[in-house]
Amino acid sequence: MGNPTGFTEFDREVEPYRDASKRIIDFKELYTPHNTEHLQIQGARCMDCGVPFCQSDDGCPIYNLIPEWNDLVYQNRWHDALDRLHKTNNFPEFTGRVCPAPCEGACVLGITSPPVAIKNLECAIIDHGFDQGWVIPQAPEKRTNKRIAIVGSGPAGLAAAAQLNMAGHYVCVYEKADRPGGLLMYGIPNMKLDKTIVERRVQLMRDEGVEFTLNTDIGNDIDLEQLLADYDSVLLATGAMVARDLPIPGREGPGVHLAMEFLTANTKSLLDSNHEDGNFISAKDKNIIVIGGGDTGTDCIGTSLRHGCRSLINFELLPKPPIERAADNPWPLWPRIYRVDYSHTEANRLFGADPRVFSIMSKQFLRNTDGTLKGVVTVDVDHNFQEIADTEKTWEADLIFLSMGFLQPEHYINKKINMEVDDRGNFTANKMNYRTSVAGLYAAADCRRGQDLVVRAINEGREAAREIDRDLMGSTQLP
Repeated sequence: MGNPTGFTEFDREVEPYRDASKRIIDFKELYTPHNTEHLQIQGARCMDCGVPFCQSDDGCPIYNLIPEWNDLVYQNRWHDALDRLHKTNNFPEFTGRVCPAPCEGACVLGITSPPVAIKNLECAIIDHGFDQGWVIPQAPEKRTNKRIAIVGSGPAGLAAAAQLNMAGHYVCVYEKADRPGGLLMYGIPNMKLDKTIVERRVQLMRDEGVEFTLNTDIGNDIDLEQLLADYDSVLLATGAMVARDLPIPGREGPGVHLAMEFLTANTKSLLDSNHEDGNFISAKDKNIIVIGGGDTGTDCIGTSLRHGCRSLINFELLPKPPIERAADNPWPLWPRIYRVDYSHTEANRLFGADPRVFSIMSKQFLRNTDGTLKGVVTVDVDHNFQEIADTEKTWEADLIFLSMGFLQPEHYINKKINMEVDDRGNFTANKMNYRTSVAGLYAAADCRRGQDLVVRAINEGREAAREIDRDLMGSTQLP
C-alpha cells in the first residue's frame, strides 16, 4: 500500500447524507457530492493485510479487487482505479449505492478499528469515471451467430447480458415492466438509487448492442417454449417476486399492502408524472405501520415519510440486535448488530424516536364495519418467538405495509414446460453450470437461490453468462 501506516493515522469518516430534515421533502438522492481529498485519505486506511478478507467469500460476492483500487485512489490514479473496479463489477454505480457492504464487515482493519469506507470509495470511483467521460460503450469487435434470451432485467439479467454481449453473442433482454432494471428500477426507491443512473447504464448497454424488449411478460405474452425454440439459450433471471404474506384475521380488505405494491407504484408514478397522476398508494396524513425490517421495510419508512405521513411505526419480530458483535457472530462474518439506516434517522428527526419496535408479533388486523382498516393487535414475543402473556396491544393504523421478504419465483413462467423446482419453489439449477432440467434453459440469482443481495445477483449473472458461453462455444474467455 502507498501509505502502510495510514490505518494508524486516520479515522474512518464516511461521506455524509444530505440533512435529514431537508431530504424527506423530496425523492432526490440521499448522497452528498464526493470529496476526492477526503476519499484519498480514506483510501490510505486500507492495510497491507496478508489476506484481504474484504474480497473473499465472506466479503465481496463478486471478488472486487478492493485493496488495489483503494490504493489507486490514495495515489490519485482514478482512471486506473476505475479499470480495476470494472474488471469484476459491471455496475459499481448500483452496488456503491445499495449494497450493504459485506466487504466492510470482513475488513481486516475491522477486527480492532472501524473498517475502511469501501462502499464510499467504490461509488466515488465510478461516479468520477462517468463525470470524466471515461465510461463509454464498448461494443464487441466481432459477433457470433448465437442468440440468447434473458428473462428479467434486474441486476442478474443485466450482468449476464453485458457479459454475453461482450463475448459477441446477440442478446435480447425481456422485461415485463415498461422500464428496464427490475428491482433496481421499481423496487429500490429513487432517493437510494436515482433512476437516471439505471437508465444511463441501460443506454450504454443498448449502444453496445444489447436489445431490450419491454412490456412483455414471458409465460403470459410469450410462452417460455417459444423462447427456447427461437434462441440458442435462455436464461431465467426473474427474481423471487412471490412475497411472504401475513394471513392473520382481517388480512382481506383495503389498507394492507405488500411492500412492493407500495414501492413500485410510488416510483412509477414519480417517473411518469412526479406523482401528479395519483396512481400510487399515498401515505399522506395517514398512520402508517410497516411490518418487517430489512432494506425493503426501511424503504417503506422513507417513502411514507416523504409522502407526509401522520405517524409511523415499524414492527420487527426479531429482538433488538446488540451494539457490538455477539460471541456467536465473530469476524469476518457479517456483523449482526444494531444499525440506524437513513429512514430511521429521518423518522427520529420528524417524530423524535426510532420507529422500530422489536420482538413483536401481529395477531389480527382490525377493521371498521365498512371494512376500512383501523389498526392491528400485537403481542410481545421472547427470543424463541413464543408469546408473552398479558402483552397484547392495539395500534391505530390507516395503512399497513408487509415487508417480510420473498419466498420464490412466480411459476406461471414455467407452467407449460416440465421444469424441476426445489423444495422451496426455486428453479433447480446448480451453481457449477446454472443449467436447469430443461435443455438450453438456465437460471441464476434469486429465482435459483432465493432472495439475496444485488451484488450476489450480479455475481450469478456473470457466472451464468460464462457457463452459457462455454456451452455454446466449447470454451470461454469470460471471467
